Amino acid sequence: MSENVTPEPPEAVEPEPAELEPAEPEPAEQEPAEPEPITQEPAEPEPITVAIVDDHSIFRSGLRADLDRRLVVVAEAADVDAAVAAIVETRPAVVLLDVHLPGGAGGGGAEVVRRTIGDVPETRFLALSVSDAAEDVVGVIRAGARGYLTKGSSGDDVSRAVVAVASGDAVFSPRLAGFVLDAFGAAAGEQAEAGDELDRLSAREREVMRLIARGYAYKEVAAELFISVKTVETHVSAVLRKLQLSSRHELTAWALERKLL
Repeated sequence: MSENVTPEPPEAVEPEPAELEPAEPEPAEQEPAEPEPITQEPAEPEPITVAIVDDHSIFRSGLRADLDRRLVVVAEAADVDAAVAAIVETRPAVVLLDVHLPGGAGGGGAEVVRRTIGDVPETRFLALSVSDAAEDVVGVIRAGARGYLTKGSSGDDVSRAVVAVASGDAVFSPRLAGFVLDAFGAAAGEQAEAGDELDRLSAREREVMRLIARGYAYKEVAAELFISVKTVETHVSAVLRKLQLSSRHELTAWALERKLL
């Protein structure tokens, strides 16, 4: 009789521990980013409205193209009557006009100024002409224009003159100021009394002041007085500082008021 063999139960196998995935670190709290500073663009200068009055269309278009972008042409005219109507309608800040214009009563640019200046008191007139005759310069200034340039002036020169006239200055091409000063200032040879302001200037500074006020360029003053351009610049700076003026245009008005030329 065979013995019954009872099989031994298999050894229990302990399960291997499951591998744990490393826990992801919690994200660190981020500080709120500082807002970027707002940089303001420099403000664009206010535009200056301009009317161009000239009987040559090619000159008008060329001048319009040469003007600084700050200057906005709002009207053009080729004769006296059209100019009067355009100026009264558009009321520009500055009118650039020739002194010789067809139409009207034959008074040219001076007639335009006389006929409109009462209706548009805020408008300034700047003559721009090929003529440098004394009668043309004095005539349009007597009518009420604030300056006179010759057509040899560059686009930059005209643009600067328009800005100056719009702000209340008087502007003249070199040497033309002398016509105005002779017409409105003291009689030839008459010497004005020197006040306290004039006493601040040296003899050389007075010479430079008179020439600059008459519209001379620095090079012309240097040649007239046999000094260097650098010396002229130094004298002009001293004159403006001592008289508390900021530009040669103010110097011209200052000298004119005191009948120093």
